[in-house]
Amino acid sequence: MVKKNCIQAKEDGDARFCWLCGRRMGQRIHWHHTVPESKGGRQIVPLHPICHRTIHANFTNAQLARIGTNRELIAQNEIVANFLIWIADKPADFYAPTYGKRG
Repeated sequence: MVKKNCIQAKEDGDARFCWLCGRRMGQRIHWHHTVPESKGGRQIVPLHPICHRTIHANFTNAQLARIGTNRELIAQNEIVANFLIWIADKPADFYAPTYGKRG
């Protein structure tokens, strides 16, 4: 069974590129609420699972609610910025454990 926020890649082009890293999507897509649902968010964007885990490992829901759809503020976080450099040449379905500190 596939998790609620993870679907098989669609062919319709709605989710060709990851909102965070900009790489082409692979077989698995996580849909991320830019503002958490618990804070009233409705807009979703496609992410690689590893990119989704990186966001939530480094930001609380309250922080994400303040950031909203501003991808650049997320990318400016030192840990995320280093992650984006590191992940740039990895395959779309690359997996590695995600570490980070919220706060």
